[in-house]
Amino acid sequence: MTIRKTLLSSVAVLGMLLGASAAAAQQSSGPGDAQRITADARSALSAGLNDAGIATSGMVLEHTLGKPEGFVDPEIGFSPPTSQAEGQALMTRARGNPNFSVLGMANTDMALSNGKLFVGNFNGFNAYDISSGGAPQLVMSVVCPGGQGDVSVHGNLLFMSVEEGRGQLDCSTATSSEEVNPTRFRGVRIFDISNLNAPRQIAAIQTCRGSHTHTLVPHPTDSNILYVYGQGTSSVRKTDELSICTDGQPDSNPETALFSIDVIKVDLTHPQDAAIVNRPRIFADATTGRVAGLWRGGRAGVASQNTAQTNQCHDITVYPAIGLAGGACSGNGILLDISDPEHPARVSDIFDPDMAYWHSATFNNAGTSVVFTDEWGGGIGARCRAEDPATWGANMVATIENRTLTGRSFHKLPSAQGATENCVAHNGNIIPVPGRDLMVQSWYQGGVSVMDFSDPTKPTEIAYFDRGPISAERLYVGGSWSAYWLNGRIYSSEIARGLDVLRLVPNENLSAAEIAAAEAIMAEEINPQLQTRISWSDTPDVAQSYLDQLARGNALEADVATQAGAVVTGWRGGRVDKRSASRLAATLRAAAEKAQPVQRGRMNALADLFGRISA
Repeated sequence: MTIRKTLLSSVAVLGMLLGASAAAAQQSSGPGDAQRITADARSALSAGLNDAGIATSGMVLEHTLGKPEGFVDPEIGFSPPTSQAEGQALMTRARGNPNFSVLGMANTDMALSNGKLFVGNFNGFNAYDISSGGAPQLVMSVVCPGGQGDVSVHGNLLFMSVEEGRGQLDCSTATSSEEVNPTRFRGVRIFDISNLNAPRQIAAIQTCRGSHTHTLVPHPTDSNILYVYGQGTSSVRKTDELSICTDGQPDSNPETALFSIDVIKVDLTHPQDAAIVNRPRIFADATTGRVAGLWRGGRAGVASQNTAQTNQCHDITVYPAIGLAGGACSGNGILLDISDPEHPARVSDIFDPDMAYWHSATFNNAGTSVVFTDEWGGGIGARCRAEDPATWGANMVATIENRTLTGRSFHKLPSAQGATENCVAHNGNIIPVPGRDLMVQSWYQGGVSVMDFSDPTKPTEIAYFDRGPISAERLYVGGSWSAYWLNGRIYSSEIARGLDVLRLVPNENLSAAEIAAAEAIMAEEINPQLQTRISWSDTPDVAQSYLDQLARGNALEADVATQAGAVVTGWRGGRVDKRSASRLAATLRAAAEKAQPVQRGRMNALADLFGRISA
C-alpha cells in the first residue's frame, strides 16, 4: 500500500479523488477489454466491522481472529478525506507530529517459519502457532511502531521494514518534531527470535528512503550469506541525519538516493554486522548510462494512466531457481539477473499505458510467466466499481521468453464492488496445483480471489472469499492486505479486522485431487518476494490432477481417459498396472504433439509420470 501522497498535500488528496472520476470516463486500449466487471454475490454484502456479510465460492472460512491487544485502532482506522476541508484537517493533524500515522494499527505482510505465522503491522508484529492445523494461537507480540512493518524470516532471524518518520532505533514511541533526529530509524530491522518469549533487535540498518518492503535473497553458493534488497519509496532523509543521503534528480545530483535500491549483506554468523554493500542503478539507460533511464512519469496518451516515475521499486520478487527477479518498480515492470545478487542487473523492462503503479510481481512455477499488479490509487480508493476500467488497477500477465518480458493480458477482480470499499490488485502467491498456474491474492475490501493464468492470454477467476464493507456510508481502509497459500491453507492478513484462515473446497473449477496435491506441498519457510521452485512427488493425486484438467478441457479421447483413470484408481488402491501405464505413456506423448500448449504440457507431464511408475 502506498499512502505517502495522502500526506503530501491536500491538493494531492483532491487530485486522487478527481482522478477516479476522470478514469471512469476514459477508454482503455489494453488487451483486457474483453473482461467485464459485473455485479455478483459479492457486490451488495451487508456492512460492518465485525459482522459484515460474507460470500464465498470454492473456499470456506475456517477461522477468524481479531487483532491482539496493542494493535487495535480505537477509531476503526483511516478514512480518506472526501473534501478539501477534510484534507486540510488531516494535514493539520499530521503536521509537526511524526508519531502520526494514518494506518497506525494496520495489519500488513506475512511470513511463515517452522510452524509459526508472522504477521506484520504498522505498530510492530505478531506471531501465531499454526502447527496444529486448528485455529492459530498467538505466541508473541512485539510493539515497535514505524510502519509498514512487512516481515520475512530466515532461521532465527526476523527482518522488518520501517519507513515512517516515527520509527525509533529502540522501537519506542518517543516523539520528536525535529527534521533531523539521531534516534530516528528508517530501514530494515533484524530481530533474533530464537526465544519467542524474548525477541531481541540485534541490528537496524539505516537507509535513505526507509524500507517500504524488502526481499530476502540467498547467496547462490554460500549458505552463511544472505542478502536483503530494501525497497524504499518515501522521501529522502536529510544528509545531516544520514550522511549517505542526498535528494534530487540525477541530472543535477548524480549522487541522489533516488533511482536505486539498497542491497544489504548479512553474514549469518555475525548478523549484527549487516550493512549496505551496494545501491545499484538498476533503472539506468543501457546505452547512455543515464541513471533515470526508464519511465519519467505522467501519461503516455490522453486515454492512458497517469503512471508514476520509475525512481523506486515497490516489490522485487526473486526466483533464485531461474536466476531472475521480477521488479515492480513504480513506472515499469523489470526483469533482473540476480546470478550475482550483490550486483543485480536489469535485462528487460516493460511499460504499459494502463498501469499506474507497478506494485508487485509473482512468477509461475516454470518461470515463463509473471503477474504484475497495479496499485492504482495507492490502495485507499474504491477502484473495483462497475464503472472503473477493467484494465486499471488490475493484474498484468506477462510472459518471459529469452529473458524478455512481454505483456499478454489483464485480469481484474470480476466482481463490482461498492464505493465504500477500497479495492485494487494486491499481494498474493502461487497455489501449487500441478499442471496449472494458480495465484491467490488479496484485493483489499474486494476480498480474496484465486486466478488461473495457465493460459497467460486468458486468465480467469476460479474461487473467492469476500466480506461486505466496514461501513456502508463511508470508505474506511480495510480488507485483505496479503492472501497467501501457506502449507495447505490460505491465510489472509486483514488490515482492520485481524487474520482469516481459508480452505479450498472441491468445485467444478478445482477437483479434490488438485487440492490434495497442493496441500501435500510443505515448506519450512515461506517468505513474500522470495519464490522457490515446487516439485511434486509421483502420487495418485498428482496423476488425477492432470487427468481432471485434461477432462475439463475435453483434451483426451474418451477411451484414453477411461484407461488412464483405471490406472490411477488401481494405483490408489495399492496396485500399479505397469503394462497399461507404459502403453498410456506412449499414447499421451503422441496425443501431446497435436495438442494446444497448455494441454500439451499436462499430457507430457502425465506421460512422464506413467513412464516412471511403469518402470
